[in-house]
Amino acid sequence: MAQPALSLQIRQLEEEIGARLLERLPRGVRLTSAGACFLDDARAILARAEQATVRARERQAGHRSTFRLSLAPTTTHSVLPAVLRRLGESGVPAELEAWEMITSQQVEALRNREIDLALARPGEEALPVDTLAAIDDPYCLAIPSGAPLAGRRGVLPLKQAAGEAFVGFSRHRESDFYDRTTALCIEAGFKPRIRHQATQFVNVLAMVSYGLGVAIIPASAALLTVPGVAFRRLQPAGLRSRLVVLRATRPRHEAWEEQVAAIVVAETKLLAKRLAGLRS
Repeated sequence: MAQPALSLQIRQLEEEIGARLLERLPRGVRLTSAGACFLDDARAILARAEQATVRARERQAGHRSTFRLSLAPTTTHSVLPAVLRRLGESGVPAELEAWEMITSQQVEALRNREIDLALARPGEEALPVDTLAAIDDPYCLAIPSGAPLAGRRGVLPLKQAAGEAFVGFSRHRESDFYDRTTALCIEAGFKPRIRHQATQFVNVLAMVSYGLGVAIIPASAALLTVPGVAFRRLQPAGLRSRLVVLRATRPRHEAWEEQVAAIVVAETKLLAKRLAGLRS
C-alpha cells in the first residue's frame, strides 16, 4: 500500500476512534499510549476470531477440540509430562496446545481468552476469582556442589549468600522472576551481585553447575536433576512462592474442558506432594 493511502487510513481510523494512535516523529512514527492499548486489543480480537473459526470447523467435522494450556517455566518439566500422560489415558476428545509464558503474559492472555488455562506464579497479589488450585512452591538456593554453602544442612537463611555471585534470569525474558529474586535478596538485607544471566531454568542451573554462582529458584526446579548442583531450602520469607492454576473467565465451560482442567488440577496437587518430600 502506498504511504499516502496508508497515512490517510490511519487518520480516518484515529477520527473514528476519537484518539491519536501514532506520534509523528522527524524519522518515522511511534505508538501513543492509546495506540498501544488499541493494538493490544486488536490483536486479542484477531486471535479470538481465528480461534472461533478453528473451533467451529472442528465441531462441524467432529474432530477433537483444542485446549490451550499456558505453562510457567519449570512446569514444562514438573507438570506437563504427567498431564499429557493422563490426558492420553482418559480418552477426553481434546488436543492440547502448550504455550510457555511468564505470569504477566498469562494474565493478559487469559483476559483476552487467548488461552484456556494457565499454570502461573502470581507473586503476592490476591489470587483471581477463577483460581482452580494453588500450591506452595518454596524458594530454594541452587549452589555449586563444591561450594561451602552446599555443605550446610537444614534450612538456609538467604543472607548467608550475600557474598556470592548470583546467576539470574534475563530481565527481558523473565522479568517476573528477576524482580522477585532481587526483592528476596533486598528483604534479606543485601543487593544481589547478578554476574550471569540466562533465559531458562535449565540454563541457569547449568551455569550454577559450572561454578559461576548461586541462583534462587522455586523448589519444583530442583526436580530437574543437574549434576554438580546442590539445593538448599531457603528460610521462609515475606515473599511467598506459589504455583496456581488459573482459568479464563467464560459464561460456561464444556464438559471436555472441565475434564482437562480437572487433570491439570490433580497433577498440580500431586506436584505439591512431591515437593513436600524434598529435603534440604
